[in-house]
Amino acid sequence: MDLHDKDTKVYEKVDFKNGNIPVKPDRQRWKNTNFISSFEFAVTGIWTAFKQERNMRKHAISTVLAILCGLFFQISKVDWLFLLLSISLVFMAELINSAIENVVDLAADYQFHMRAKRAKDMAAGAVLVISGFAVLVGLFIFLPPLWKLFFG
Repeated sequence: MDLHDKDTKVYEKVDFKNGNIPVKPDRQRWKNTNFISSFEFAVTGIWTAFKQERNMRKHAISTVLAILCGLFFQISKVDWLFLLLSISLVFMAELINSAIENVVDLAADYQFHMRAKRAKDMAAGAVLVISGFAVLVGLFIFLPPLWKLFFG
């Protein structure tokens, strides 16, 4: 087996011999059986993205800075809504991008394929588009108070 064995469970033909299905407890680990397990899988996915994706950590730092600026400038409720919406959309896009990259790498068996590259580039492009929106929202919210702070 290769270096990615810790990430996969491969069933052999003998596992299905005589119509037998692999043991349920092993398969159940990957199945959402209730709300709590669904929630745990989702939190695990978010935590994995923070641990493995450098851009996710950069977005987190930007989020902290934006929230601190919002608190400092005492922005309005509507501004908070736009700020939090932008933050949420960026995190969501980054999570989806990371998921797409992982699936594409798995499907391409970690080999270069032009279609795999295009899929990953498009997913990254989606993050770029929503990040651009977040920057515009930040400019609309923070530029006026910054201007007032520095130029009276």
